[in-house]
Amino acid sequence: MFDKIIDLIRSIYGKGDVPLHAPVLSNADREGVLEAIDCGFVSSVGPHVTQFENELALFTGATKAIAVVNGTAALHLAMIVSGVKSGEMVLTQALTFVATANAINYIGATPVFLDSDLDTMGLSPEALKKFLLTHAEKRSGQAFHRETGKRLAACVPMHVFGHPVRLNEIINICSEWGIPVIEDAAESLGSKIDGRHTGTLAPIGVLSFNGNKIITTGGGGALLFKDEALSLKARHLSTTAKRAHKWEFHHDEVGFNYRMPNLNAALGCAQMKRLPDFLEIKKNIAEKYQDFFSAYPEVHFVGGREGTEPNWWLNAVLVRDRSERDLWLENLNAAGIMCRPVWELMSDLPMYANCPHDGLEVARSLANRLINLPSGVPS
Repeated sequence: MFDKIIDLIRSIYGKGDVPLHAPVLSNADREGVLEAIDCGFVSSVGPHVTQFENELALFTGATKAIAVVNGTAALHLAMIVSGVKSGEMVLTQALTFVATANAINYIGATPVFLDSDLDTMGLSPEALKKFLLTHAEKRSGQAFHRETGKRLAACVPMHVFGHPVRLNEIINICSEWGIPVIEDAAESLGSKIDGRHTGTLAPIGVLSFNGNKIITTGGGGALLFKDEALSLKARHLSTTAKRAHKWEFHHDEVGFNYRMPNLNAALGCAQMKRLPDFLEIKKNIAEKYQDFFSAYPEVHFVGGREGTEPNWWLNAVLVRDRSERDLWLENLNAAGIMCRPVWELMSDLPMYANCPHDGLEVARSLANRLINLPSGVPS
């Protein structure tokens, strides 16, 4: 089977080494960055930052978008704006990129790692509900962890590889318990749930534009808001909490130097023009994988769930067990085809080993069996 898989991937990407997901940069991207250089604004002030934010808001349907230096910074700001404080707890999933857990830790809060759904790979509403019924209690409209007395200050579901979680169910459960939801849509630019863009269903959503994402700004991220007042708070904190004035330097609270530089935003503006084409090409690649693996019942291609439109950021298959997963990784990487396993579960990392979790049966099965296949737009 490996020879046939390699032939399929080479029919899409050609000869030579095949990366997992490389950026696609063109002369238009180059010209956009040069334009930013020529205008004299290269740091966190400049016309391209505003343009990029406006284009993101228009594309996603958000009320406002705030561009920042990376997705992790966006998550950190989202926690602060949502009211998460040191000593509190934040519910999230164990199967996620480490930035999700790190942003919680930056606040001084403790992540609580809950199980995933098999089909979405993201936070399971059933696991969330079970944890709350077993370990939480309500006080004055808020949720508290029964064993420690700590407030359950937020819930952060993450759309794994661009596959939307059952977000409406998660939001409804959290609403009953008075828990704010922050949508980690770092990997899901272009994904939709019932026609609505991910990152816009919860009050705050977060995007990433790292070099391996569908579009890139080199490094970069953004926050998406429904509420303009919240967006103004995030913008203020992201610019070192400096009050606007022609010459004075007055900062009215502890802020962060998190604003996206104009150079990065200029690249983002150029990339946004190609985003619809990128999404269509990636959908076609996913369909080729899905058609191919339909002939191999022992391999499960992770497809789209009804009512959702994934962006197909990274295509994934599930094999029978960890030893078979490792065999795939050895054979395909030896052939110059870059394939990767999913991240280690957050609860298995040394800095988060003592954080509460719910057993993570499904998440562990996914971690043992999942393989990411090359998914970038062919250059």
